[in-house]
Amino acid sequence: MGYLRSFPFDRIKIDQSFVRCPSDDLVGRAIVGAVVGISQSLGMATVAAGIETEEQLARIVAEGSTEAQGFLFGRPMLPEQIGNYLLSRKR
Repeated sequence: MGYLRSFPFDRIKIDQSFVRCPSDDLVGRAIVGAVVGISQSLGMATVAAGIETEEQLARIVAEGSTEAQGFLFGRPMLPEQIGNYLLSRKR
C-alpha cells in the first residue's frame, strides 16, 4: 500500500484469486470492496483480472470495479489478430 504514495499509478488491479472466489466468501468480497473503495477515494480506476463468467463480471461490477479483463472477453492473441477480433465483437 505504501507504493500508492510513491509511484504515479492510475489504476489498481484486483487479482484473479479474489475475482474467482465463491460469492459466499465474505473475506474475499471484503478485500475486493476495500480495494475498490481505496481506488475510488484516490480517483483511480480499478481493473479486475481473470473474469471468466458472467456471474464474476456481475459481482465485480456490483462491487464498483471500473474495468475488467479475462477470458470472458477474449483469449490472448497476436497483434495482427486484434483488428478482426474487434470487428467481430461489433456484430
